[in-house]
Amino acid sequence: MPNRLASATSPYLLQHADNPVDWWEWGDDAFAEARRRDVPVLLSVGYAACHWCHVMAHESFEDAATAAFMNEHFVCVKVDREERPDVDAVYMAATQAMTGSGGWPMTVVTAPDGRPFFCGTYFPPRRVQHMASFPEVLAAVAAAWTTRREEVMSSAGTIADALGQRPVAGGDGPTGGDLVDERVVARALGALSASFDERDGGFGGAPKFPPSMVLEWLLRHHARTGDADALAMTRATLDAMARGGMYDQLAGGFARYSVDATWTVPHFEKMLYDNALLLRVYLHAWRLTGDPLARRVVEESADWLLADLRTPEGGFASALDADSEGREGAFYAWTPGQLRDVLGDDDGTWAADVLAVTDEGTFEHGASVLQRRRDPDDDARFAAVRDRLREAREARPRPARDDKVVSAWNGLAIAALAEAGALLDRPDWLDAARRCGALLADLHTRTDADGGDRIVRTSRDGVAGSAPGVLEDYADVAEGYLALAAATGEHAWTARAQRLLTTVLAHFRDDDGSLFDTADDETDPVLGALRRPQDPTDGPTPAGPPAAAAALVTLGALTGDLALREAALAALRDPLRLAARYPRATGWALATAEALLDGPREVAVVGASGDPAAAALHRTALASPAPGLVVAVGDPADLGDEAPALLRDRPLVDGRAAAYVCRGFVCDRPTTDPDALTQQLRT
Repeated sequence: MPNRLASATSPYLLQHADNPVDWWEWGDDAFAEARRRDVPVLLSVGYAACHWCHVMAHESFEDAATAAFMNEHFVCVKVDREERPDVDAVYMAATQAMTGSGGWPMTVVTAPDGRPFFCGTYFPPRRVQHMASFPEVLAAVAAAWTTRREEVMSSAGTIADALGQRPVAGGDGPTGGDLVDERVVARALGALSASFDERDGGFGGAPKFPPSMVLEWLLRHHARTGDADALAMTRATLDAMARGGMYDQLAGGFARYSVDATWTVPHFEKMLYDNALLLRVYLHAWRLTGDPLARRVVEESADWLLADLRTPEGGFASALDADSEGREGAFYAWTPGQLRDVLGDDDGTWAADVLAVTDEGTFEHGASVLQRRRDPDDDARFAAVRDRLREAREARPRPARDDKVVSAWNGLAIAALAEAGALLDRPDWLDAARRCGALLADLHTRTDADGGDRIVRTSRDGVAGSAPGVLEDYADVAEGYLALAAATGEHAWTARAQRLLTTVLAHFRDDDGSLFDTADDETDPVLGALRRPQDPTDGPTPAGPPAAAAALVTLGALTGDLALREAALAALRDPLRLAARYPRATGWALATAEALLDGPREVAVVGASGDPAAAALHRTALASPAPGLVVAVGDPADLGDEAPALLRDRPLVDGRAAAYVCRGFVCDRPTTDPDALTQQLRT
């Protein structure tokens, strides 16, 4: 049965007209009722396009038990901040004074005379990290009103006095034993810093593997905190890898690892997963710093992926071998004489100096691995030399290609290419990501008897394999789909990711919320009789649990589903317990923790398809280095059923494309200005 708000004129209030909460509009009648009943007023302030306002409404105000408690112990008043900016301004000042922050939805409890004694913003239906649940808040406030009335009224008087003078400082740091916490990150960072190689970059000694997940964590940590040391370690490592022999200086792409501490001689095998992860890390480094070296690596590596690893079906092959002609590195190593044979004496001698090809050799049999420790003094000359050497190298016997398509690694490639294509305006990379996504959706995915999506681990030559997908397959493919949706605004990818993650929660979760690496109904019986696989630590790719957690965080932000965030926190528990001791093995968990500590920030861009203003806002949003940034874009006049909740109820502003930014369960005012959006995302 509709409540009093059914007669309201505000669209926001009308959205709450069917709540079981006995809402009142703001006015004398509500406060008179509070005095008559001798109960406090619960004031809820929001606006129609506020995403987290709708989330809280669905979670709490539509819940019968919560509504019954509210109705019994409070007079509940709903306010549209756009209709009553005066009410909003006064109680927002109180909220900021008491908590140190503000936003919408805003939740304030006042005495029957309107003096506030409790303020907050969004509260979840269940406790999340250090945030109390809404039922806990209601119970505590109601109890205080009943048993500590004098104290409450004194507090209300004090707050009212302070509001009349100046804002009251407030806000405490995190407390309790939550693992997604500044202290956990700080301890892990301290342990990692102790292993940093200040001379050559990277962590530890030889052999050195590309620390892709750790570098992503450090970039996010710097973006969130401004930590200069985190950025310095990242840039030194990225620079050393890109200039050394592990990077293919002619065609792009990275080898598996360096056998030495100086990144000079690699193990020459080129893996899809390394290159997908590193492509994304270098892209994020460029996005954060504008470093031209990072951009060059992105462009060369993405082009190499498409040229050398893409399969006829649109997927990406697993690897190129290290060997050719029966020798490791034969395809990649050069002597000074070979350079002169291709380039002539003048260019050959110059190239040997630029590319660190010595008479003694840095590798085997007098040959050297090409390096680029310094930038050439003539860019045009170097470009011509590089092209001629690459063409000559193509005449050599090529390393064999492992052309099986692995779901997880292709998911990582989709994410990297989608983001790079959008940020660097390369539609060919975006198209490659789409085509790969279509292959995984059509060939690697089947619908089970219960209607859930299941994926297989591999395919080859367009034929799906029989091995079931493991947790990292579901997680990394979901991550790729979500990145593709953010880059293109094609909401079908979000829906596909949601179906995969629904399967993860239904079939990979233990009773305590941790995640196994195999599904409960697809675990090999021999393995299952011994031990169901469950590894929380990263290897060369992100471990399954933190990879799933990262995708769950993004999907939870898009959908407003608190259960997904809770599932992510549970999945992070085990890897984060290890982070202080083994930070190099928990980089993806720490990167995901940075996203949670930052919000993550959510940006909904609304505008007509093809509108240049909407495109400009979209590009601005994608260019933000905010950790775990979640972006959705769509036309509010034509969203379709698969559009995420983050886009719902977000109109154009005065007929113009707009961006809506939310963070930490509260939303800022919408903006139509890309510069203003940039500033919102920096705050």
